[in-house]
Amino acid sequence: MRIFGNVTELKAAVGEHLGHTDWREITQEQVNLFAHATGDHQWIHVDVEKAKQGPFGGTIAHGYLSLSLLPSFMGELFKVNGLAMGVNYGLDKVRFPAPVPVGSRVRAGAELVDLKRTPTGYLANMRLTVEVEGQIKPACVAETLSLYVPAENP
Repeated sequence: MRIFGNVTELKAAVGEHLGHTDWREITQEQVNLFAHATGDHQWIHVDVEKAKQGPFGGTIAHGYLSLSLLPSFMGELFKVNGLAMGVNYGLDKVRFPAPVPVGSRVRAGAELVDLKRTPTGYLANMRLTVEVEGQIKPACVAETLSLYVPAENP
């Protein structure tokens, strides 16, 4: 994990790749729980037997499940000290180039694209790429926007 002492140190990292998370397995239980939480019970996600005959040869994770892992991945990759709070501000340019087969392992890499001062704090644009072990195409590429409010102005 990379630890930044404050937003000034984070600003100095604009343009840098911040590393990769550990690999984690995507289980059918996770997919089923996500389907239950979102109401998206499409057979390619939850019907194991039918999905074996489908286009992916088995069940796959929801694209939005991959996306929902981003905050956890970010927490594993870096921390910014000296904040009163950090909040999710939104997303830009989200894509799902390849499926995530259930049972596969995923990890994320991150690059700090930009950090801009705003009237309420600092808006960070972070590009995260979710990789599937053994696949060439990533499962998800998204630019996250996070608002970091320093405990004190640097």
